[in-house]
Amino acid sequence: MENWIPLTGEQYRLVWDKFYKDFNFKPSIYSSDWPSFHLPIPFVTFDITEYTDDDIDDLEEKCITNFSAVTRSDEYIYALDWQHESYLYNSHLKNGNASRRIGFFPDGDYYFFLNKDFKWGYLGHPWEQTISILGEELIHQFETNRPTIFGKTVRSSR
Repeated sequence: MENWIPLTGEQYRLVWDKFYKDFNFKPSIYSSDWPSFHLPIPFVTFDITEYTDDDIDDLEEKCITNFSAVTRSDEYIYALDWQHESYLYNSHLKNGNASRRIGFFPDGDYYFFLNKDFKWGYLGHPWEQTISILGEELIHQFETNRPTIFGKTVRSSR
């Protein structure tokens, strides 16, 4: 089984429609419009403006570990790349199809990782240079296994 499975056209439309609606998503490069999405409670948003290549590597490793801690071995989550191909992603599988992947560091696009019912997620904002974690289970996991790139907390519902 592959760890990155492209969404079909129908899946892509349904998932993005739900995301736009549930998160009141209004993508924008203008700081006056940020944040670009409404976060359900609980959430915490971290500044990621200061980092090194080692911090990005650490982020990748800890995201995989943290997603694996909150999912079953056969469970896929949504990996969404705004206006690009999006996927079903299983962090437990390491079968080498890395050519199909979305990074965890938002380096020019919005990158979102959400469980299928949207109860928890990881939302990367490329221009605000933040990462938001939502849902108590995932927040706790990231607090326990915190990436070095996470700077100060810029917003929180806790």
